[in-house]
Amino acid sequence: MWLSNFTLVLPGEIVSHGSVRVEDGVIAEIRDAPVAGAAIDGGGRFLMPGFVDLHGDMIEREIAPRPNAMMPIDFGIHELDKKLAAAGVTTAYAAISFATESVYGHVRSLATTSAVIEGINRLRNSLLIDHKVHARYEITNVGAAATLEKLLAADQVDMVSLTDHTPGQGQYNNIEAYVASISERRAITKEMALEIVQKRIAMREDPAIDAKLREIVALSLQHKLSLASHDDDSAEKVAEMHDLGVTISEFPVTLPAAEEARRRGLWTLMGAPNALRGQSMSGNLSALDAAKAGLLSVIAADYHPAAFVPGIFKIADAMDNNLPAAVAMATSNAARSAGLLDRGEIALGQRADLVAVEKGDVHRIRATFRAGQFVYSDGTLHRLQAIAA
Repeated sequence: MWLSNFTLVLPGEIVSHGSVRVEDGVIAEIRDAPVAGAAIDGGGRFLMPGFVDLHGDMIEREIAPRPNAMMPIDFGIHELDKKLAAAGVTTAYAAISFATESVYGHVRSLATTSAVIEGINRLRNSLLIDHKVHARYEITNVGAAATLEKLLAADQVDMVSLTDHTPGQGQYNNIEAYVASISERRAITKEMALEIVQKRIAMREDPAIDAKLREIVALSLQHKLSLASHDDDSAEKVAEMHDLGVTISEFPVTLPAAEEARRRGLWTLMGAPNALRGQSMSGNLSALDAAKAGLLSVIAADYHPAAFVPGIFKIADAMDNNLPAAVAMATSNAARSAGLLDRGEIALGQRADLVAVEKGDVHRIRATFRAGQFVYSDGTLHRLQAIAA
């Protein structure tokens, strides 16, 4: 099957009116000119590799769209699957949190977390896109370690990140603001919220935390999983995580942390919504500032996968109109940082996971292909095909 007359975003270059031939689900040929009689005519629209999302929190919203309104887990997974395909995501790591003390409550309980992971693995072959599991291990939640260890041993996890949401550091270095946030989310008094925060600070003193952390790291590396740290706030924290075996610094919250991560050869991951908005919702490092400084290597959906396309164009603008480099952050860089070598580029032999994008005042995804097959279409390319016929 030929996909013809697209603006191809290739590794390091853009080819106008190019064509791609797909055979048995992989890219078999690339030309720098349109092909007569092609199955799909792109009308000059961009053709990019499918997005590889290493950190998406959205499953929680699908199974608990409102507090105390739990939906069936299988239903939630299928609904998220459709939304991700429509957002151009062809490989998605569901970031599932082992943090029972979270403000998100039951949706992050061990029972729910385990059930979601089981559901993703059970439904994987029936879904539109390629779903994987990103286990977020909250290091102060020592009680969750046994559950995570069982899942790792059973090969139910594809990536692990080490998170520490202890107030007073990382993402929550402003304790007063964090107390106010908990008070608002849980509809409780600030005094009650402060008690919760103080309890979490005290939890960090548990001597079992560091020993259990090293066990989780060792098991993750034994299973050859990519290992990420979360919300690094200083060069010292980055160095500590690097020495443990971490290769990805997720959401570094300060410029010095991002600088140290790149100096040590770590992949630096930030959110596409941050790039789109031009700022962090927590007042931390801007993804655009990181990109301008050459410190950003991967972007993820975080909480809003539709932000990928506009976020990519915002990053490209911040990098002197370097669209191939911006696209790589959501595709090849993301794939390689997770150890995936078969996707992420429009290149011979790569999986034909592709996204047709139309640039405009509001950038639009017109179609998404997984292994050369439509998994999402708004009908635009089909109309072009009909007109050509």
